[in-house]
Amino acid sequence: MDSTAELLWGMRQPPNRGPKPAFTVEEIARAAMDIADTDGLTALSMQRVATQLGFTKMALYRYVSGKAELTAVMIEEAVGDPPDLTATPGGWRGKLQHWAHQLWTTWDRHPWLPGATLGERAMGPKEIAWTEVAVAALAETGLSGSEQMDAVLLLSGHVRNTRSTTSAGTQPWTTQHQPSPTLNTLPAHAADRFPALTAAIASAENPTPDRSRQFGLQRLLDGLDVLITQRTH
Repeated sequence: MDSTAELLWGMRQPPNRGPKPAFTVEEIARAAMDIADTDGLTALSMQRVATQLGFTKMALYRYVSGKAELTAVMIEEAVGDPPDLTATPGGWRGKLQHWAHQLWTTWDRHPWLPGATLGERAMGPKEIAWTEVAVAALAETGLSGSEQMDAVLLLSGHVRNTRSTTSAGTQPWTTQHQPSPTLNTLPAHAADRFPALTAAIASAENPTPDRSRQFGLQRLLDGLDVLITQRTH
């Protein structure tokens, strides 16, 4: 187990020499989260966290080895404990819908989380517990283990892709289905070149801000419903 994993899983031995620790690793992580929540992860540095805590930068290294390890602890602290789905009504579908909503809430509260959780890295017990409860919701559905994990991967990917109004990518409309500034700057004759898109935007309803989130989530759950029905009948 590498050093970061040991820290996340509480297996690192505290230093037995030097002054008594003034803060816990979790307290340092929360200070770093305050910075990232306000100014983004790019604004985070060991020096800034140390200054906020009244530390020297070198003193901070007694707790975490660098920014990468600090970020790992921040992720674990930010995701927190997963929702308890045991009493959630609606069977597997109700459980996964509630899980997705809670994940959206968590990521909206900490906008830096989706980017920080990309790629291969050490994961802590709280973060893994989020996957555990989602997979457990599918345990009695007849889906194979691979299908259960793939289903949760699809759901978390959807949450990631629709986490905010800034995630539309190259789509020429906002999450309210209004033309984006880029579309508004197109020449007038562009409607002739893109008639289907122009017509769809013109006839779009006035949705709630999370319309795309809900639409995609329900279609994913519909697809799972078809597969689970096939497995159980």
